[in-house]
Amino acid sequence: MKSFRDRNRDNRQRQPAKPGPNQSRSRATASEATPEPHHRQEQGPAPRVLARRDGVLPAERLPLILEVAPNADYALLDSGAGEKLEQYGPYRIVRPEGQAIWQRALAVKEWERADAIFTGETDEEGIGRWRFPKAPLGETWPMKHDGIDYLGRFTSFRHVGVFPEQASHWDHMAGLIAAAKRPVKVLNLFGYTGLASLVAARAGAEVTHVDASKKAIGWARENQEMAGLSDKPIRWIVEDAVKFAEREERRGSRYDIVLFDPPAYGRGPKGEVWQLFEDLPGLTDLCRSILTPKPLAVVLTAYSIRASFFAIHALMRDTFAGMGGTVESGELIIREKSAGRALSTSLFSRWVA
Repeated sequence: MKSFRDRNRDNRQRQPAKPGPNQSRSRATASEATPEPHHRQEQGPAPRVLARRDGVLPAERLPLILEVAPNADYALLDSGAGEKLEQYGPYRIVRPEGQAIWQRALAVKEWERADAIFTGETDEEGIGRWRFPKAPLGETWPMKHDGIDYLGRFTSFRHVGVFPEQASHWDHMAGLIAAAKRPVKVLNLFGYTGLASLVAARAGAEVTHVDASKKAIGWARENQEMAGLSDKPIRWIVEDAVKFAEREERRGSRYDIVLFDPPAYGRGPKGEVWQLFEDLPGLTDLCRSILTPKPLAVVLTAYSIRASFFAIHALMRDTFAGMGGTVESGELIIREKSAGRALSTSLFSRWVA
C-alpha cells in the first residue's frame, strides 16, 4: 500500500459557508485535538508575487493513470451506491465514497461481513463515528506496506492513517532515490502519518517531514519505530507547510525531491484560510525555488474534483519552464477486486528531471 490519505473526495468541491474555529480543510487539522492532516496554522505574509517564467516548457506525458491493484495488505473489495468496501490487513471496512455512483457487484452478505463501518456525518469537515458490528476494536491495528510495518487507525474523520492510492508515487520515488546513486534529500510537505517519508528513508534518502498537526507527527514517529527505521535520518517538523518552505528558501536549504499534497480548503484555529486555487500557484513556485541544482522530482497530488488534471498540469509546466524534464499528469486510481472497476481517488502532476 502507500502513505496515504483517503478523503471524502466527492465533497472536496464544497466549502462550508461559515466554518467554525475548529473546522479544517479536506486533509488538514484545524486543531490539535482533531488531527486531520494539513492545515495552515498561522497567517502567512503577503501573497507571493508570481511572474510567468521564461524558457521552454518541459515535455509532457498525459494522461497518465497510476493504478494500485489489490494485494495481501490492502484491497478495494467492492464499491457502489456511494460506499466502498475495503480490506485493510485483517479488517474489512465500509466507508462513504461519493464517486462510486454505480451499483455494488458483491452480494449484501459480503458487505455485512464488515468489521468496521463509518457512520454519522459524512461531510469531510464533519465528525463521524465508527460502528463495529462484530466486536469492539481498538483505535489502532498493525498494517504493512511493501514490508514496512505501521499502524492503521480509526479516526473520527473517516481516514484510517493511510492513503493506498499514493503507493504508485512512493514506488516511483524510491526508484529515483535508488537510481541516483548519491545522497538524496526529500521534503515531504503535509506529510501526515509518514508512510511516504518511511519509504524514502528506507530507499536511502535524508527526509524532512512537515505537518501542522502534533498528533499526526506523533503517529508518524510511532510508525517509524514500528517499521524498525528509527536509525534512518528523518526530521519530524510540526509547522505550517508554507511557512516552513518559505523559511527554507530564505536560509538556502535545498531538496532533490519535494512531495506536496495540499487540501482543497482549510481554516486554521486563528482564522487563517487555505484556498487551493488561490494558494497553490505560490506554493508550487516555492517548491521549485527550494530545489537543488540537480533535482530529481516534484510531486503534487490534488484531492479536489473541481479541477481537471489539465489545470494542475498546466500550472506545473509553467512553473518548471526552463528546467527541462517532463511533467506527467493524470489520476490515481484503485482497481476494484470484485468487478475490476477503477475508482478514481485524486488528481496528480509531477515534474521529473
